[in-house]
Amino acid sequence: MDEEFVAALDPVLRDLRATCAVRPVVREERDDTIGELVVLYEPDGSGTGLVPRFGGSAAERTADLADQAQDWAVEALCAALRPAVWPECPEHPDSHPLAAGVVRGVAVWSCPRTRRVAAPVGELGGPVMS
Repeated sequence: MDEEFVAALDPVLRDLRATCAVRPVVREERDDTIGELVVLYEPDGSGTGLVPRFGGSAAERTADLADQAQDWAVEALCAALRPAVWPECPEHPDSHPLAAGVVRGVAVWSCPRTRRVAAPVGELGGPVMS
């Protein structure tokens, strides 16, 4: 697997494992059209591929993979009959998920309403970033 892809993906997987109620089964796979990808599988066996999109900064690649993982998490939570919000916004509980993006060169999770940064990608569940 490409080193840049692995470096961008590791913090995303840390966040999923630390804070998502549904734990993904993570597998590296190869697709004839896409090439190398990582597939997140749900307990029922369905899966979603995380596709590396090259170009942009390391932070942009991480934020992009976080956004793709968020789509998987919402579907997995819904299938498990759990609230389909991941990661949950700490400012607005039971309301909406955080959004992945890049702030000052760092991949972060932010409130889409206030734009306040909740945590760098890879550090969910840790102290609040100001």
